[in-house]
Amino acid sequence: MSLGAYAFIMHPRRSCHRFHPRRRFLNQLGCAGVLCLNAMRETATVSGGLFDSTVQEGGIWQGDDWGGWMTMDGGNVPANWERESGVIHLRASPQRTGHIVTRDEFGDFTLTFDWKIAPGGNSGIKYRVQRYDDRLLGCEYQIYDAAGREVDPKNRTGAIYDLYAADETIKPHPAGEWNRGKISLHENRIEHWLNDRIIVTATIGDDEWERRIMASKFNDVPQFAKNPQGRIMLTDHGSEVWYRNLDFREG
Repeated sequence: MSLGAYAFIMHPRRSCHRFHPRRRFLNQLGCAGVLCLNAMRETATVSGGLFDSTVQEGGIWQGDDWGGWMTMDGGNVPANWERESGVIHLRASPQRTGHIVTRDEFGDFTLTFDWKIAPGGNSGIKYRVQRYDDRLLGCEYQIYDAAGREVDPKNRTGAIYDLYAADETIKPHPAGEWNRGKISLHENRIEHWLNDRIIVTATIGDDEWERRIMASKFNDVPQFAKNPQGRIMLTDHGSEVWYRNLDFREG
């Protein structure tokens, strides 16, 4: 497996926090899971001009803080977002803790991740997140426990929230059980995967996209998601949610 896919190049103008290099974001994801940098489980060195770091046998990437992440207003990640034993966990709280976003922005990428949601829970991962006036908006991989409820198909698990429904013949495991998700974004083509099966595709900016935008809650944002880079967001919709085994590859 080539290590080239894991070599990141710093683009300072993409970030409003130049003192937080892209390395910090990768460290956070790696602390939550396994980056499969070498299928043969060899020790390897990743070099991309930005950093040189040794990856020990097994491909575990160590990180020690939330330095690559922040709240929507630029603050530190609240305590209810916790990491322990390789798992990111948003604890249940009477009041919402708040979404968290990456300090850096990203263009094309593939993100795979394990997730589970509490019964009745609602959450998701947003990408191409950008500020539109007073709102931070982006496309969302929806995570929702719809068991026993009537839910708009565009709001079900795996959907591109409020725009494209996921394939309803591919069901997530029940609430409280781990699922495998994947988001792939390359040259404006979006793919969402669930448990190793593709469940929805879309192309940002094509005629179908424009039609769906006008019929959605984003109809007052005609440029929605057309930005070439954006932040990644872990959402807080008031539900307990867990992530592990996050594998982020840019490009």
